[in-house]
Amino acid sequence: MAEEEVAVVEKFFAKPSVAAIKVTKGTIKKGDTLRYKGHTTDFNEEVKSIEMDNKAIEEAKIGDLIGIQIKERVRENDIVYKVVP
Repeated sequence: MAEEEVAVVEKFFAKPSVAAIKVTKGTIKKGDTLRYKGHTTDFNEEVKSIEMDNKAIEEAKIGDLIGIQIKERVRENDIVYKVVP
């Protein structure tokens, strides 16, 4: 499957396990599968929910700073790819 770079991790909040992500290219929607990749990070996970300014949204666009709940730890500057079928 192909992947396209869509965002970069700005920050990770351990207690709620939420990644703050800045969308740099394209869009991120609920249901998309994202791949988180960095020096010690490499996993795929489906987007279950997206929040911006503490409100649930369906789709994030270029320039949006969003929060996505994830199961594993990510680090600042990890690259986020959208897995494209």
